[in-house]
Amino acid sequence: MRLHTLKPNPGAKHRRKRLGIGESSGKGKTSGKGHKGQKARSGGSIRLGFEGGQMPIYRQLPKRGFNNKSFKTFYGVVNLDTLEKSFGAGDTITEEALRKLGLVKGRFDGIKVLGRGEVTKALTIQVDEVSAIAREKIEKAGGKVILLTVEAGA
Repeated sequence: MRLHTLKPNPGAKHRRKRLGIGESSGKGKTSGKGHKGQKARSGGSIRLGFEGGQMPIYRQLPKRGFNNKSFKTFYGVVNLDTLEKSFGAGDTITEEALRKLGLVKGRFDGIKVLGRGEVTKALTIQVDEVSAIAREKIEKAGGKVILLTVEAGA
């Protein structure tokens, strides 16, 4: 086998469809965009649920009942194996420390530590939630868990 004998698998490479290359090409003249109108223009896409100015169906139908989604608590999740790799023995782990290392990103209501992986170092963890398995593993390694939401309520 030599470098000059290597070829891609059959069907792995194919020519792209060239638009606007003559009427007999099958994609000539209007290039599959029909005649004029919003969808024929460059950048002329229509947002999801738009019905041409007609009152959309999702606004016509009555909204009934109660949805708890807006009251749900969203947690930034970190696993024990990640903490083991990222922190040294005796370190205090807070939301700021996790954000600084890029372990949690975005907006959420609190941090939750989950129990995937093992911990061998004694870590002090200040977070909002800890799974039962994670708490057990942290305390077994000589670490300490401080729940922030419990402190705020007390």
